[in-house]
Amino acid sequence: MERNRVCVSECLRLLKIIDLSGNKLVGEIPEEITSLTELVALDLSGNNITGVITPKIGLLRNLQILDLSKNQLHGEIPGSFSDLTFLSRLNLSENNLSGKIPTATQLQTFDASAFMGNPDLCGSPLPKKCPEDPSNDRSPIDQGHDGDDGFITRGFYVAGAVGFVVGFWGVSCSLVLNLRYILRRLTSKVRVMLR
Repeated sequence: MERNRVCVSECLRLLKIIDLSGNKLVGEIPEEITSLTELVALDLSGNNITGVITPKIGLLRNLQILDLSKNQLHGEIPGSFSDLTFLSRLNLSENNLSGKIPTATQLQTFDASAFMGNPDLCGSPLPKKCPEDPSNDRSPIDQGHDGDDGFITRGFYVAGAVGFVVGFWGVSCSLVLNLRYILRRLTSKVRVMLR
C-alpha cells in the first residue's frame, strides 16, 4: 500500500496540465498544488473557488498558462508571480482581487482584460491608477508622455543620436581614406604611363 502511495505521489509531480474549469468546485486552492513543479498549464476557471492566491504560486516555475478567472478569489496578487518567467497566458478576471498589481514583474505585459472584473484592483495594465501611485502626482506637462512604453526615453534618443554620429563619421572617414588611396594609386599609374 505504501509503495502505491509513493508511486502516485511521484506520478503527480510529473503532471503537466490540470484543467478543472467549469466544474463548480468550492473551497480554496490547495497549497499542495504548488508542489507540482512540472506543471505547465493550470485552468481552474468558472468555479466557486474562494480564498487568496498563495504566495507559493511562484514555485510553479514552468507554468506557462494560468487561468483562475470567474471565481471568488480575494486579496492581493502575490509578488511571487515574478518567479513565473515562462508565463505567457494569464487570466485573473472576474474575481474579488484587490490592491496594486505587482510591478517589476511581467504582469504589466498582459492585456488589461486579464485583470478586469476585479473592482478593487489597480495599477498597470489596468486604466485604474492606485491612490498611492506616485505617477498620479505628475505635472500636467509630464502627463503628455503617457504614450511612452518605457523603452522610448531620453536615454534611448541620446544613444540613437550617438550611434548615428559614430556610424556616420565611421563610414565617412573610411570613404575619404579609401578615396585618397584610390587617387594615390591612380596618380602613380598616370605617372608611370607618362614616363
